[in-house]
Amino acid sequence: MTFFKNLVHNYEYATTKLNDPRTADWFLMSSPWPTIAIVTAYLVFVYGGQKWMKNRDAYSLKDLMLCYNFCLVLLNAYIFYEYLVSSWLNPNFSKACQPMDYSNEGLPLRLAKVSWWFYFSKIIELLDTVFFVLRKKNNQISFLHVYHHSTMPLLWWTGVTFVPGGESYQCASINSFIHVLMYTYYLLAAMGPQMQKFLWWKKYMTTLQLVQFWWILGHTFQAMYVNCDFPIEFGYALLGYDFSHIVLFSHFYYKTYTKKARAKKVESNGDVSNGKAEDLSENGSTRKRK
Repeated sequence: MTFFKNLVHNYEYATTKLNDPRTADWFLMSSPWPTIAIVTAYLVFVYGGQKWMKNRDAYSLKDLMLCYNFCLVLLNAYIFYEYLVSSWLNPNFSKACQPMDYSNEGLPLRLAKVSWWFYFSKIIELLDTVFFVLRKKNNQISFLHVYHHSTMPLLWWTGVTFVPGGESYQCASINSFIHVLMYTYYLLAAMGPQMQKFLWWKKYMTTLQLVQFWWILGHTFQAMYVNCDFPIEFGYALLGYDFSHIVLFSHFYYKTYTKKARAKKVESNGDVSNGKAEDLSENGSTRKRK
């Protein structure tokens, strides 16, 4: 019982004493339980929904996909713009080592608000998998996909609750920029086969994702090395989380592109290959994992 009492005490202390008071009353921020409930419902649907759809016809959802992808392009463009103004273009904001600023006005508050929008965008993006299930694209519901989608809302609830600013600007701003490109790709793919000739850059989207993760890893190491006045616990958490994505995306890249290229080379030499690259059909006709 002592362990659980200490756990409850530490939870109450963290959420009432260490949290950012500016964000405490924002939507979904007063407690982690709504976010945990949403993610739990998502995981239940991923498993149960596939069984439920097994003997049913797949839904087309083309018009919904077009609207969904277009809205996410706009949302991520807005998020990136807000990060650009409040951090990257802010002459008083250190790009190498920025401590938390809890000011309740000006650019620090603007940065906190866009951090909340970034968190909320990760809630919205859970619909990616919902649409997979309804369209019976089960081959796209990989461990990487579910891992990424289910953990990002939890990670960013923590970020917005405790550190909606400072060094957390780096990964969110880069990710939102990548998502502008990514959902633009999905939007074009959702328009149908006639757009395939414009989707030659699929491989480079995965490359950009990997560059993103290595960039964030390097920057986080640098900020921790110079002893930036930013909670070091979040640095360690980000390092572990980011490294897990490097491993998973590297494996995806190898399986989808490197292995596929080798199989084609063998076939071109007159040999028979048993390898088959994973089909990347997704939000419209082709898509790579985030």
